[in-house]
Amino acid sequence: MRFDIVFKPQAVEDLRLFKKEERTRVIKAIEGQLSYEPNSETRNRKRLRPNQTAEWVLRVDRFRVFYDIEESAHLVKVEAVGHKRGSRLFIHGEEYLL
Repeated sequence: MRFDIVFKPQAVEDLRLFKKEERTRVIKAIEGQLSYEPNSETRNRKRLRPNQTAEWVLRVDRFRVFYDIEESAHLVKVEAVGHKRGSRLFIHGEEYLL
């Protein structure tokens, strides 16, 4: 079953902070990884501990895509996109603690 993917306005703003090449790579990974079985854990997809951002994270190189799933509507909602610098995570241009 195919899932539709929607981006929250804040996630779109997050993507605009990246270079075009990085943005393209992240979007391709989102489409490839989350269109089918977004709720199964893989090496790059994990369910997170309860937090304010999202229930799931997709790892794309140094980038992190935070998303929620609406199973009944077959919908993936991309909540935020961040990037890692060493062990530090930045979302919306600010350091973020999970």
